[in-house]
Amino acid sequence: MRRVAAFTDSYLPTVNGVTYTIKSWRDCWERDGGRMEVVYPRADGYRPEPGEHPVRSLPFPFYEGYHLGAPYIPAGVADVDVDVVHSHTPFGIGVGGLRLARKRDRPFVTSYHTPTSEYADYLVPSDSVARVIERTSEAYERWFFDHSDAVLAPSEATRDHVEELGVDAPVRVVPNGVDVERFRPVDADAFRRKYDVDGDRPLVGYTGRHGFEKRLSELVAAADGMDVTVLFGGDGPARESLETQARAVDADVRFLGFLDREELPAFYSALDVFAFPSPVETQGLVALEANACGTPVVGADAGALSNTVDDGETGYHFESGDVDGFRTAIRRALDERERLREACLARREAVSVERAVEKLTDVYATVE
Repeated sequence: MRRVAAFTDSYLPTVNGVTYTIKSWRDCWERDGGRMEVVYPRADGYRPEPGEHPVRSLPFPFYEGYHLGAPYIPAGVADVDVDVVHSHTPFGIGVGGLRLARKRDRPFVTSYHTPTSEYADYLVPSDSVARVIERTSEAYERWFFDHSDAVLAPSEATRDHVEELGVDAPVRVVPNGVDVERFRPVDADAFRRKYDVDGDRPLVGYTGRHGFEKRLSELVAAADGMDVTVLFGGDGPARESLETQARAVDADVRFLGFLDREELPAFYSALDVFAFPSPVETQGLVALEANACGTPVVGADAGALSNTVDDGETGYHFESGDVDGFRTAIRRALDERERLREACLARREAVSVERAVEKLTDVYATVE
């Protein structure tokens, strides 16, 4: 089994899909006898385990919860003989991975996790500045990913996006994978009691970052007038405006705040439908986690969710921005809940992290 050095600008204690993917890949890799060193930005609240190497970092001023790390190669990684270098970010710490690969003449694999240019509209005040940032970020991404021996994309839609950027390096689809031992149907009664959720109305929910780019306001608008309870788990910069919007509509909308990882299987299992309006996902890991718990997903027919949600099997799509269409798709999924549940459970193994790491191993083998 190979020794891998992974470089990332998103890791614990930050909570997001990239963090969980890297952690679950590392756990699976090391259970099978390999080693995966992880270089990540130092942040308060997390004590590194053996093989985890924090580097100096500063908070990213435009995106709460993220840190910018230096392109530094820690001694604990520089002094070991790695077989593959894998960068999960094109920025500071990822450049450190590129430096290590060049210094050691090792294969360099990268992962495309975030469509940087598509977030520009949410991070800057004007369209003209956003366009400049989009062009600049796309040019930089082409430069960085063209240094790769292979680029990993978590979905077919993301692979197509990377190729459309003009990246010449080979792009391979390697899904992030779900920990199906953790994410499975469970008894949600204790969860409902804890959060005072009764069973009188169907439950529709979302958990994850409350970012403006996720378009969660469309879920609040779709719930207006529906006989459902909407549960939001998580937090983020859009939460305050979502709470204000929720008070103005005819809907039972509740904000649970950050949910511990151990609570998520019960959260998904409690829901009748998981609603996911974000058009900018590279895979939409929470959608697959919900499916693994037997919960169908209604998602935007945009970005990776076009692939992640199998229309009529694991949920339904709607056109991003079409609130009436979103409402109709939710109602349809509620009506067909039991049939969709069976289809979701039948695909658990296919979306497992073990299956993802098998594909990752194959990519590493091709670049040596």
